[in-house]
Amino acid sequence: MKTASVAELARELIDRAAESPHGRTTEILHGGSGHTLRQMVIALTAGQELSEHENPGEATLFVIIGKVQLNTEGAAAEMGEGDFLIVPHERHSLDALEDSAVLLTTAINQY
Repeated sequence: MKTASVAELARELIDRAAESPHGRTTEILHGGSGHTLRQMVIALTAGQELSEHENPGEATLFVIIGKVQLNTEGAAAEMGEGDFLIVPHERHSLDALEDSAVLLTTAINQY
């Protein structure tokens, strides 16, 4: 069995995002090709965003560090450390209100 400190990884990714020209970075914890479940940590520096995109299946978002805002066409949800959200099945974007790291979990129906 292998364990991982998600909080430590989040801090490392925020540091790497600060050095990135795009102000963001990601690391997959689990999943990828051939898996239904995927979990990744996404780090964004304050003021950066993940532009509007589709939800490819079931997804949840958990804020590890910082504060973010998930936006849909008709609503916005501001989230802080420890907050959890089921991502709506519609186009959405994510804004970093401060340096942040989130855990995104997706389950994609492969049938």
